[in-house]
Amino acid sequence: MSAIGDSIPAIFLPLRSSSNKIKCRWPTAKAVSRRQMSPVQVPQTGTRHVLLLAYQSCGVVYGDLSTSPLYVYKSTFIIGSLRRFQDEEIVFGVFSLVFWTLTLIPLLKYVFIVLAADDNGEGGTFALYSLLVRHAKFSLMPNQEAADEELTSYYRPGYAPQETPILTALRRFLENHRKSRTFLLVTVLFGASLVIGDGVLTPPMSVLSSFSGLQVHSTALTSGEVEILSCTVLVCLFMVQHWGTHRVAFLFAPVVIVWLLLLGALGVYNIVVWNPRVLRALSPYYLVRFFQHTGKDGWISLGGILLSMTGKQTLFCSLHCDSSTTYFIIIYIWTEAMYADLGHFTAASIRVAFVGLIYPCLVLQYMGQAAFLSKSPHCDIHFVFFESIPTGIFWPVLVIATLAAIVGSQAVISATFSIVRQCTALGCFPRVKIVHTSRRIHGQIYSPEINWILMLLCIAVTMGLRDTTLIGNAYGMACAGVMLVTTLLMALVIVFVWQYSCLVAALFLVAFGVVEAVYLSAALMKVPQGGWLPLVLSLVFVAVMYVWHYGTRRKHQFDVQNKVSLRWIHALGPSLGIVRVPGIGIIYSELATGVPAIFSHFVTNLPAFHQVLVFICVKAVPVPHVRDEERHLVGRIGPREFRMYRCVVRHGYKDVLAEDTDFENDLVLRIAEFVQMEADFDQRCSISDDGVVASVEVEGRMAVVPRPSDLARTGLLMREPGEEESVVARAAAAAKPESLIHSMHTMHEAESPGFASRRRVRFEVANQHTDPRVKEELSALVEAKHAGVAYIMGHSYIKARKSSSVFKKFAVNVAYAFLRKNCRGPGLVLNIPHISLIEVGMIYYV
Repeated sequence: MSAIGDSIPAIFLPLRSSSNKIKCRWPTAKAVSRRQMSPVQVPQTGTRHVLLLAYQSCGVVYGDLSTSPLYVYKSTFIIGSLRRFQDEEIVFGVFSLVFWTLTLIPLLKYVFIVLAADDNGEGGTFALYSLLVRHAKFSLMPNQEAADEELTSYYRPGYAPQETPILTALRRFLENHRKSRTFLLVTVLFGASLVIGDGVLTPPMSVLSSFSGLQVHSTALTSGEVEILSCTVLVCLFMVQHWGTHRVAFLFAPVVIVWLLLLGALGVYNIVVWNPRVLRALSPYYLVRFFQHTGKDGWISLGGILLSMTGKQTLFCSLHCDSSTTYFIIIYIWTEAMYADLGHFTAASIRVAFVGLIYPCLVLQYMGQAAFLSKSPHCDIHFVFFESIPTGIFWPVLVIATLAAIVGSQAVISATFSIVRQCTALGCFPRVKIVHTSRRIHGQIYSPEINWILMLLCIAVTMGLRDTTLIGNAYGMACAGVMLVTTLLMALVIVFVWQYSCLVAALFLVAFGVVEAVYLSAALMKVPQGGWLPLVLSLVFVAVMYVWHYGTRRKHQFDVQNKVSLRWIHALGPSLGIVRVPGIGIIYSELATGVPAIFSHFVTNLPAFHQVLVFICVKAVPVPHVRDEERHLVGRIGPREFRMYRCVVRHGYKDVLAEDTDFENDLVLRIAEFVQMEADFDQRCSISDDGVVASVEVEGRMAVVPRPSDLARTGLLMREPGEEESVVARAAAAAKPESLIHSMHTMHEAESPGFASRRRVRFEVANQHTDPRVKEELSALVEAKHAGVAYIMGHSYIKARKSSSVFKKFAVNVAYAFLRKNCRGPGLVLNIPHISLIEVGMIYYV
């Protein structure tokens, strides 16, 4: 192959080769992508790098978990009515429960097991679901193609399918029964909605808990004044979100580290001063004695123990509850990976931070509080943390506690933005505005709609529930729910992704699922006392997510069933039976294959179209990120004379569609390179064994085309227009009648917002072409580009058929229509210039 062909980074080429043709294939995506990986892309695993990432993770990942000591003992003794049992043995039993809970779930389950199930450095419920979708074909996502499996990050390194009778039977059951796949999706959505709900609960819980310490030394301060002060801080926190956190993020890690070291030091002080015998409570003997003495009340108090794992939820699912800090923190690290791309935390750095700092400091603090409680039975349990602080350092500790609470709340808010972005990318959440808050750090995002909704809900929770005990009940419910969802998904990952035996998965499910089910049962007892809140929030979010996913999926099914037949297009001839006007027509469609129905609908009512047609599909694939060189698939539709092309733009669920001011020029260059690649490939593969030229099928062929680094490969020359060719000058000089429309269009472009940032270039066809067909096609492409570009998009209205059930009519005609009307339009999400947009109205009966 020539230099042009050799430079192709990845190809998906379904060729139909017959016996009299040379079997010629372009290199696969995986092989070439590995060959092109630069040494810079190899993850750094040195000790210095691991320690640096561990330091950074303290500020972003563990901010929520580190604030749980503010309220764990208070919630445990109040929820379980343990005040009447409060003696040394019971206090030691409570600490033993906290210690073994932290050890079993956050440390053993999440740090050493679940962290290993990362999806190319990402984590969370959607990351686990993405792994299952790719390795076990459980997806309900539409528009998934075989070409997506050629992405470098699609399969885990070293993955090779291994089938056993039990695994095969389980796989077939899940793949062939749509209800089982729907149940799995709803489970994932429920877990994600709990995490979003945690974004509502964590800020009020953390801020209220920290400010409640003021009442210890200021008895004149009422609870209402504390609530007003907390709401003021919350409003300020949400008001500054649009500025981004990168300006102050460097302070997060020092604040949390100082706070953790302070917790550890206070714990050691209380152990030495109050009751060194508390060290005996590390033995599970006190755990057993606790349940023997307290019975049902001890079981109900597990809802307060859950709060010790709140931060772990943040780790896994995006900073969840303070109560479940331990559990969620680990999950959030994967899902949100430290404010998105500060280098992506490695599993080693997370383990170092948790084992070396977080875990020992928290254990010492809980142990110190237990020592203080065992010798202070008459202290106010509502302020046990602040009463255990020596008077001389009370105010510095209060200030640092408040800062730590703000850092923890910020981490949860950022995680919520990221979760919503992932749901939107996978077609499970209405389109919202996503803004990059940092030009240098990819992944730091902000969503205005979600931000204001969170602020209103946080204020409502603060003023409505008022008591951190009630908020803690809600916290524990959310924590327990996400833990069970993660355990279920991990059991499937162990079987289908890690390819261990079903026995190993069953042992994992039983070992952790039973413990978490006990915690959930205790949390359910407090549904009337605040536990209902996360359930209501989750049900609302799940309903929104599933209705949106259902409507999107049915719309795609309609497009697939009603797409235009290629035979019909071929019968029309090169003119397509219509007038071909100068310019490029870019038709957006959700179909990765075939011609959408809006094309036939358009030409039926207005029999004219542009001389060059490009069908573009922007689709999400179930991977976190798609490499830039693998993002664009380019092919043609019909014979060469039709001048019809297809471009599939793929992005991962963590990628954000940013505004591309050079999109039109990039598209022209990619199509030109595809034309060159195709001609070169056909020249090699169209000669039979006896030297006779044979015809080569070109239908359905698509190539992965990166942005050309060498312009010579495209056969085009590109130059910037001079000052004499400015927009206004060209519009004023357009004196010919045939250029009137182009001049008016140019004037409108000059007046449209954002036009100044668009790059203006002129293309010319190089003279080195030996194939006249290639030169003719490139000339037509350049001529069309200079004539102008128009964007055509369907403006669809989805209606349920008259024969549909009442539930379906409500879901489609009312719920989905309401969400679609009030979310952002696809043109805004795709950054399509409004001046060039043509919308084609259609009604879909599903």
